[in-house]
Amino acid sequence: MQTLRMVFGTVAGDPWTMTLSYPKADLTALNVETAMQAIIDADIFASGLTSILTAQIIDRAVTDLIDNG
Repeated sequence: MQTLRMVFGTVAGDPWTMTLSYPKADLTALNVETAMQAIIDADIFASGLTSILTAQIIDRAVTDLIDNG
């Protein structure tokens, strides 16, 4: 499973993270940066997002050792 993790700076100086499951396979840094800037510009979160800190695609593999379900 892949997730897109976007980390923003806030007015308080603490990082604020948004994680989305199943990002598009063809995302580019420019796509993500544009989306993150739009989120900052929309100012819809109470945490006061001020800057783009980092964005990462995270791949996670799960291996079932026991599955009785």
